[in-house]
Amino acid sequence: MSEASNRKIIHVDMDAFFAAVEQRDHPQWRGKPVVVGGPPKSRGVVSTCSYEARQYGIHSAMSSYEAYKRCPQAIFVTEANFPEYHRVSQQVHSIFHEITDVVEPLSIDEAFLDVSENKLGECSATRLAQRIQQRIFEETQLTASAGVSYNKSLAKIASDWKKPHGLTVIPPQAAQDFLKDLPVTKFWGVGPVTAKRMEKLGIQTAGELRSWPLWRLIDVFGKSGPWFYSLCRGIDERPVCSLRQRKSLGKERTFPTDLMDVQQIATILDGVCQDVWEEVTEKKLQARRVTVKVKYNDFRLATRSRSFPTPLKNLHQFQTISRELLQETKAGERPVRLAGTALSLFPGEEGECAQLELPFPLI
Repeated sequence: MSEASNRKIIHVDMDAFFAAVEQRDHPQWRGKPVVVGGPPKSRGVVSTCSYEARQYGIHSAMSSYEAYKRCPQAIFVTEANFPEYHRVSQQVHSIFHEITDVVEPLSIDEAFLDVSENKLGECSATRLAQRIQQRIFEETQLTASAGVSYNKSLAKIASDWKKPHGLTVIPPQAAQDFLKDLPVTKFWGVGPVTAKRMEKLGIQTAGELRSWPLWRLIDVFGKSGPWFYSLCRGIDERPVCSLRQRKSLGKERTFPTDLMDVQQIATILDGVCQDVWEEVTEKKLQARRVTVKVKYNDFRLATRSRSFPTPLKNLHQFQTISRELLQETKAGERPVRLAGTALSLFPGEEGECAQLELPFPLI
């Protein structure tokens, strides 16, 4: 093991965050299946759902229509209370900073903390994780799951091990036994496509992956080979980065019906631009690249981008450029089901710990 095995990393993940906030604020919904996302008979998607809804096989990114088919009696929250979600997220992150300032946010509801050295002088990362869970519940009446280990990958796996309100600890001496039978689908970076590919190669667990030499993993998986080689051995040297910059900030809109009128799409895109510009202005960011995304009715994607030597000056410029980029797609010639826009190339984003975020969160 390297010196990194002496680190103490905590990964905290709020349980069914958006849905949990809604159940907290609407007591009549507690204990019932709650789905936050698009309307049930629309082409929207599930953002988050309560654990009661998950019992019906509903999960995030599933279509709202499919969620409705699985659980018609579910409560669909189509007007998400994002201001409240952000307020609660700020409360939670304030609690993190009571412990340490080495905090790496992954999203609105999860973060890594390096507590190797901490403000409380506490030597036990497990006790610190318990304290964080308790403080979150005291402040927000919500629960969080936590994972404790010596690196980020294992801490993240651990936080998902006993949800909701779970706490799992993977110390260095237990890591190899823990990993031996762990499904490779639990690893960061192994998505459905890669998992299926591994299964065809006879790799379903970390133990089976560990039997492959590095050269063969590189030969089969390319630049991901060394990453997989390290993961199955419990090696992850990445630091917890407290200074993080957005790579991009954008929004998209799925239309109730496919649109052929490019002017109608452009008008909708103007509104999306306004939402993005308000957030960029609020965060005091300056952008030098505009990207427009279009999804046709056959689900094929088209993106068009334009970069500039100096930051965009105002919303009107942003909207004008977005309209011009829209004209470079086949919108108007082919039916369009979704359109979005994003801003990127923010100052300082090339830093070592820059955060790669999904550029088009749903609105």
